[in-house]
Amino acid sequence: MTRQALFAPFLAVLLMLAALAAQAQDGPLRLTITDPNVEPLPFAVPTFEAETPGAEQLAADITEVIAADLTGTGVFRRIPAEAFVSSIESFAQPVAYTDWRTINAQALITGAVAVNGNQVTVKFRLYDVFSGQELGSGQQLSGTTDGWRRMAHKVADQVYSRITGEGGYFDSRVVFVAETGPKADRRKRLAIMDYDGANVQYLTDSSSIVLAPRFSPNGDRVIYTSWDSGFPRIYALDVGTVTRQALPVIDGEMAFSPRFSRDGRSVIYSISNGGNTDIYRTDVPTGQHQRLTSAPSIETAPSLSPDGSQIVFESDRSGSQQIYVMPASGGEPRRISFGEGRYGSPVWSPRGDLIAFTKQNAGRFHIGVMRTDGSEERLLTSSFLDESPTWSPNGRVLMFTRETQGETGAPSIYSVDVSGRNLQRVQTPAGASDPSWGPLQP
Repeated sequence: MTRQALFAPFLAVLLMLAALAAQAQDGPLRLTITDPNVEPLPFAVPTFEAETPGAEQLAADITEVIAADLTGTGVFRRIPAEAFVSSIESFAQPVAYTDWRTINAQALITGAVAVNGNQVTVKFRLYDVFSGQELGSGQQLSGTTDGWRRMAHKVADQVYSRITGEGGYFDSRVVFVAETGPKADRRKRLAIMDYDGANVQYLTDSSSIVLAPRFSPNGDRVIYTSWDSGFPRIYALDVGTVTRQALPVIDGEMAFSPRFSRDGRSVIYSISNGGNTDIYRTDVPTGQHQRLTSAPSIETAPSLSPDGSQIVFESDRSGSQQIYVMPASGGEPRRISFGEGRYGSPVWSPRGDLIAFTKQNAGRFHIGVMRTDGSEERLLTSSFLDESPTWSPNGRVLMFTRETQGETGAPSIYSVDVSGRNLQRVQTPAGASDPSWGPLQP
């Protein structure tokens, strides 16, 4: 019996199952990523067509970045090219849905790349294989060859959004503290990178200590604390021009934990004086100050709610480090953390539904999330030292710092999704800490 004859009955069964799946499918392809038990959705992305001579490598590179973005979420599974029984030779050719159903591809991404000088054009289409339909209409992106990775991220964002109904997060950047040298003599400087660790750019040198970089709401500036003047001051750095200015904050022994307000006009931060630490707000254009807390305790790490009406922060006013929420104009705070251990570094989700935090309990550190009233606490990670969570633009993924134990211990940046799945390390050139995830780029 020939190999084809042996394969024929198996192929018939596959085709029958695919047909049944197509009949059972109710509406367009949709993946619900809020389900913690979601099975990764199998997708196929043949190498994009090179529509102009010399575009072959760029087309291949763009295809790989798109595939890596989707696979890296943990909710998509790429079908290897070796499994394909059909090929895409032209962006215009009709899709042989039966061939893609045979390998159980639920989504198919096709595309083409054209290069003209330093200009590149990327076209793509997304298909629901089982229903035999295109999801949305095809799109075309144009840019420079230097920005090809951004175009790949934008394609992946569109695919992710069409299938999940969620906003994307791939075309975004992260500012962080790059660390080199031994643990007892770390050199620290600000750096910025793509969300996946590519395109690292250093914003400062390592001549002074830098701490707690945070993006402005539109991603054009970074606010941080620096010891450049000999004592800690808060600076704002323009990401495009890499120029900085000292902000007109309240004088004190130490100014730290700064964050921009949602409109970028004001800054909330902590000032330490005589062993007491309080939270302040300063209007940057006018230099007007407002003291928001006045308890004889440590209040720090403020983070604004998405609508700007409330501030979450950490305080030891109850005798241990806990999380509190108060109106953005100040006022009586209410405690929202009541579990075992100490809580700190709270950060409000961009969706407004959750607060991420660091928790220390029984000698372990955790990254966790809770509702804004403190209910439904969930711990997502556990290690020797996990801290400094930051949210993705769509509120579905957290990045944080993880440091290993011992004299040779070093910090790295990790990510985990809000369900606690898909823990993975973000690749950086050296040690990295204190990430701040910026918005989607325009």
